[in-house]
Amino acid sequence: MFQFIMTNFNDILGAITSIIAGASALSALTPTQKDDTILRKVKSCLDLFALNIGNAKTRQA
Repeated sequence: MFQFIMTNFNDILGAITSIIAGASALSALTPTQKDDTILRKVKSCLDLFALNIGNAKTRQA
């Protein structure tokens, strides 16, 4: 499994980045708050995986 991830790291990273960018664009284009809530949950999960905790988090407006 680790070998697969290391071999295909650039493709995996590109796919994850594309999914996040698409979800962000969809959230910005739709007027409802429900999809914004879902995206916020996904982002908080990604922040956890990226170890963006404490002072590393972006400030909420």
